Amino acid sequence: MKIELSERVAVVTGASRGIGRAVAVALAAAGASVACVASKEANAQATVDAIRAAGGRAEPFGCDVGRPADITALADAVAKAFGRVDILVNNAGVTRDGLLMRMSEEDWDTVLDTNLKGAFLVVKAFSRHLLRSKCGRVINIASVVGISGNGGQANYAASKGGLIAFTKSVSKEIGSRGITANAVAPGFITTDMTDALTAEQRDAMVKGITLGRTGTPDDVAGVVTWLASDLAAYVTGQVIAVDGGLRL
Repeated sequence: MKIELSERVAVVTGASRGIGRAVAVALAAAGASVACVASKEANAQATVDAIRAAGGRAEPFGCDVGRPADITALADAVAKAFGRVDILVNNAGVTRDGLLMRMSEEDWDTVLDTNLKGAFLVVKAFSRHLLRSKCGRVINIASVVGISGNGGQANYAASKGGLIAFTKSVSKEIGSRGITANAVAPGFITTDMTDALTAEQRDAMVKGITLGRTGTPDDVAGVVTWLASDLAAYVTGQVIAVDGGLRL
């Protein structure tokens, strides 16, 4: 069955590259109009251009998800540009890896403010728009480390574990209005964030993946698009790992 998202509006944060860009392009390919959000509007333009080149509709927006005023302005701007919001994908995220004993308070706060508090602020700002939709979807991009933890990523794992708990709570609060809320937990996905790893580190990681390969942003985008569609209308409060069997 073909996924059909025409007449729906999606907001994707962190849409300038990697998973966010793949999600925005996939949602547009399914027919959704997409608000592509990045820290700076210019950073989202390449994603918008790719969507438009394929015949889709998209607009770029700049927003620092750690700043409440920016998010309020974003919600108003998106509603003005598109008239409605049906799908909200929280993908914006940062890493500041380091051993716990050496991790600065600033690095802890930066990751938690962006990855967890940012998602809270975005959902809160767009909630009134989602409540007007008959097919509202909240999809938060978490991580398998939010389930299993990971040495050297105490801040990142805490932010993603918190995001998973937040997602489940949101699903219970808004489910009575027909809105679903789910989390997608990617495993080892090849993106700019993973380019800093050495070849030895990548090889060691792949050995633990059942499917024997790293994932791609498109692997994640496919699951997000399904969750955004009517095919997943009875799925809520779930955490779907897209990890190739990494946690088995």
